[in-house]
Amino acid sequence: MKPGPPITPQGMATLRARYDHLLGTERPAIVEVVSWAAGNGDRSENGDYLYGRKRMREIDRELAHLARRMKALRVVDPAHQEDRTRAWFGATVTIADEDDNQRVLTMVGDDEQDASAGRIGWSAPMTKALRGAAVGGLRTVRLPAGEKEWEVIAVSYPGAVSDVGG
Repeated sequence: MKPGPPITPQGMATLRARYDHLLGTERPAIVEVVSWAAGNGDRSENGDYLYGRKRMREIDRELAHLARRMKALRVVDPAHQEDRTRAWFGATVTIADEDDNQRVLTMVGDDEQDASAGRIGWSAPMTKALRGAAVGGLRTVRLPAGEKEWEVIAVSYPGAVSDVGG
């Protein structure tokens, strides 16, 4: 069986926290509202009941989605990357274009991407172009606006691993 898409330990913890919050806090609160509203008589005109049932379906759909994602994903800890000279999953990469405009990007799982925070998903065009790049390497990225060339200025990983492989 092919391994699933990667996610950082922090990304998985965020998904797990969302799942636990929905299951342990939001869903029980909605169930309580729906039970109370159901006891108030005519359900066809009962806004609390109708909204509660709709919200419960939304929560159940999100719980099912999160459960499928967490089961399919493969946790990869960037702190354990052995080849720290190249850009692999979890690397923070500083790049510069031909006008010396610099950007700092962290290569993360697609479920934890946030372009405004510099976290680029593993399957994004920029990340695909940067995979395996070393400092000084030039990479061409094909974007909707056209091709752009970037030079890798720095590659770093979180946390120093003092005992690799053990």
